[in-house]
Amino acid sequence: MRLELRMYSQDDIQYALESTKILLEPDRRIDTFGSTSFEFHLISELMDSISETRVREGVLHAERPTIIKPESYADFVFEGFGEQAEAFSQWLHENATDLSILKYGFNFRKDKVSEDIVSEPFESVRDKVMERARQASNPLAVVIHGVDDAWEVCLLKFTVEMIGMSQGINVFDFKRRGFL
Repeated sequence: MRLELRMYSQDDIQYALESTKILLEPDRRIDTFGSTSFEFHLISELMDSISETRVREGVLHAERPTIIKPESYADFVFEGFGEQAEAFSQWLHENATDLSILKYGFNFRKDKVSEDIVSEPFESVRDKVMERARQASNPLAVVIHGVDDAWEVCLLKFTVEMIGMSQGINVFDFKRRGFL
């Protein structure tokens, strides 16, 4: 996921994470065997203006999850960790068959992002965006209430939550097909 070059302070990030709310969750999750494109609508109140709301819309692309197989763990090197690392390394080699991990990848394409400032109170804009998203009937649509300055952090929070919601389904699908 590419972010603007702007650096956020820890306070900016923490505030964005705490303030982000998913108002309309997608009906679908990350596809196990293909890529998934979520259509996002991110609504934020402008801090310096009264009754102005910014609406950003775009697409988040989630690559299909990949399996990191236990054989990859054989290459782990634990330098400078002492005896405990050697014991852990031994345990890892003995138990690696139970430790497959799913890797997820997201691409945020800025060229797909549009942004409008609407001169209406937040609640009114929120209701209109929610209604438009529901009427479009896109099972991959998400509406997010976020902060204006650190809006990319709000998208990152959504991606992490979507990975968490998708992981169980993806693991089930991989097991059902004999990949795990």
